[in-house]
Amino acid sequence: MDLVESVKMATATLTGNRLRSALTMLGMIIGNASVVAMIGIGEGAQRFAADQFKSLGPNVLFIVPGNDNARNRTLNIPKTLVLGDAKAIAEQVPSINDVAPQLQNQAPVVYGNKRKSTLVIGTTERFAIVRDYNVARGRFITQQEVQRGTPVAVIGSKLAETLFGTKNPLGERVRVRGLSFKIIGLLASKGSFLGNNQDDVLLVPLSTLSSRLTGRTSPYGVEVTFISVSAKDKSQMAAAKTQITNLLRLRHKIVTEDDFTVRSQDEALSIIGAVTGALTIMLVAIAGISLLVGGIGIMNIMLVSVTERTQEIGLRKAIGATQSDILIQFLIESIILSAAGGIIGIMIGAGTVVMVGVLTPLKSSVSMPAIALAVSVSGGIGVFFGVVPAQRAARLDPIVALRSN
Repeated sequence: MDLVESVKMATATLTGNRLRSALTMLGMIIGNASVVAMIGIGEGAQRFAADQFKSLGPNVLFIVPGNDNARNRTLNIPKTLVLGDAKAIAEQVPSINDVAPQLQNQAPVVYGNKRKSTLVIGTTERFAIVRDYNVARGRFITQQEVQRGTPVAVIGSKLAETLFGTKNPLGERVRVRGLSFKIIGLLASKGSFLGNNQDDVLLVPLSTLSSRLTGRTSPYGVEVTFISVSAKDKSQMAAAKTQITNLLRLRHKIVTEDDFTVRSQDEALSIIGAVTGALTIMLVAIAGISLLVGGIGIMNIMLVSVTERTQEIGLRKAIGATQSDILIQFLIESIILSAAGGIIGIMIGAGTVVMVGVLTPLKSSVSMPAIALAVSVSGGIGVFFGVVPAQRAARLDPIVALRSN
């Protein structure tokens, strides 16, 4: 029998039972839509995380107190990094450009009758360079102000909007735990980093925060929450990490495990990428179960179809149809069901990905490999689960088939 004629007959048979065909395709539609959507959203999450880490500044290393084991054992962050460590890194590590120590504290910021609990960051004049912050109005903290512990502040755009509305905040004073700070600068908008708004901050000299607000909390000097370091270029990142690690081990007299961690943007991004990748794989595997269920549904309906069309099969064999003709006929019907379900599912999944990209910060996009995977799996399922019913139809004895009621 001509292949085109077989396709026409299969299409006519399936359209004659529209509701049953639609219900049979439902599992394939759900499975394919889920695969395309999950892969597209997962890739979008990875791109979003990459962009978020780029916003932290170019070629940045982060030095945090404690190691991973220590942080897992206790909720209390060790107080092992001090301002002296940052000064030593700036003076003795040749592969870096700038160092920005940072002491941060959640505190209420008050202006008039307005009050906002936010992140107050004590830092130095190098912070804006290392962390790639731009000042929209006014200026940043100076070295002299850090040395003198001057009560001045640079305010984030979101916090300024909350406290001042459309009013220019420069020259105004805000209070933090009873201490008055003069606003000398307004930061340009920087956006969020993994859910934390980088514009909802108040930057003050580190010496002011440590001496007049938080007090001495470490027996080794002025405590810092972490230290940001910018390497000279991308190729110097590994060297900078090694040099910083060796220097701090000497300063802290470490002979066993480190009491600090040096982590690069790439390492942090790889961790997040591994997590999002694992979640994507898990969700795709769950979606694959829908494809399996859809394939079983196709096999079930095709077996029912063989039983219902026994006399038709016998008649076609009686007038000359071969076993291969019958086999191909039922295989084509199975493939059409799975392919149609796959195409509809891909369209729904692609639409979902586009909507997520438009309505959320995730930069999701339709993945061509995901579409190729969905198409190939759908076709494979159509063939695999259609073989048994097709073989059963092809092996029917025409005399027995014609005699059946």
